[in-house]
Amino acid sequence: MQNKILAILLIGLALCQPYFLYASPEKVVEEIEAGEHAYDAPKEIIHHITDANEFHIIGDLSMPLPCILYNPDNGKVSTFLSSRFHHGELAIDGYVLDHGRIKMIQSDDFPEGEVHVALHHEEKDGEELSYVEVDGKRYEVERSGFMDFSISKVVFGMFLAALLMSIIFLMVARGYKKRDGQAPKGIQSFFEPLIIFVRDDIAKPNIGEKYEKYLPYLLSIFFFIWFNNMLGLIPFFPFGANTTGNLMVTLTLAVFTLLITNLSANKSYWQHIFWMPGVPVPVKILLAPIELIAVFTKPFALMVRLFANISAGHIIILSLISLIFIFGDAGHNLGGGIAGISIAVPFVLFMNLLELLVAFLQAFIFTILTALFIGQAVEEHH
Repeated sequence: MQNKILAILLIGLALCQPYFLYASPEKVVEEIEAGEHAYDAPKEIIHHITDANEFHIIGDLSMPLPCILYNPDNGKVSTFLSSRFHHGELAIDGYVLDHGRIKMIQSDDFPEGEVHVALHHEEKDGEELSYVEVDGKRYEVERSGFMDFSISKVVFGMFLAALLMSIIFLMVARGYKKRDGQAPKGIQSFFEPLIIFVRDDIAKPNIGEKYEKYLPYLLSIFFFIWFNNMLGLIPFFPFGANTTGNLMVTLTLAVFTLLITNLSANKSYWQHIFWMPGVPVPVKILLAPIELIAVFTKPFALMVRLFANISAGHIIILSLISLIFIFGDAGHNLGGGIAGISIAVPFVLFMNLLELLVAFLQAFIFTILTALFIGQAVEEHH
């Protein structure tokens, strides 16, 4: 019995380790001795689920990512690795790294090149403001005034998912060529039922006879969302990017669905939107703006649903893990830490298993609703 309890505790520590404080142990001790709260759960959770320009691994160890920044005021393009910021101690061409995100110093007279700065934060009207001090002079820092084309964690996660998809499906295609007319084998046998599932249970029933034209897109978004969801559940480098929990990613996918749906729409589809047949004229006038709004609200719902469900899963898991550090007073209360582990570990294990289902379910929902919208747009008039 004791061995089982010890095993559960070790599993819990292994699961929780990648989510630990981004601050170094020395910094935590300094904050505690100074009377500051060492662990701010909401701040840490937001830090882990939002995008960043570096991959934090543990303590002060991080993996730098390429920064590509454009200042429209002077037309200058700055390219460098995020490691040049030295965890926010240096400003590069008027940019600083604040909690893993690049921000711009809002001043025209700030010197170019590398400048040693002291980054500070303060609360004002319930919002956290950032500023740097150089030679006693204060400069405000914001994420505005520049264009960021950097390879962030989310972009890196999408590239990684695309690379894995390319490798896997090239292997599957090679398997079909080598084993033409034979039963699938290996990785081919795993993915073939999923491909057939998308074709026979999503594309055909919802689109009809014209399904083959849209099947490549449906397969692409299904596996892209599913791969990114699964990779986001692995809490260590090079995985763990909250890709589908990023609103810009889900917005882009929703825009693709919007464009494909409406560019493929036939005359009957637009007639049912602007001048619905079979109803009185006053009702047509009333329904037309409502139907037009629905053209945009349907992909909007796709965007929000995927973003909210994936983000919620990460937030719940991180909230449960935060109990360990809250009860344990960031490592200063062993009994409290053990109590936190005993509460958090079973629920974290359960949530991780549940998230495996959610990862597939959200890919399925996004794909089937996309197929439904396309089917409504291309359906012939009866």
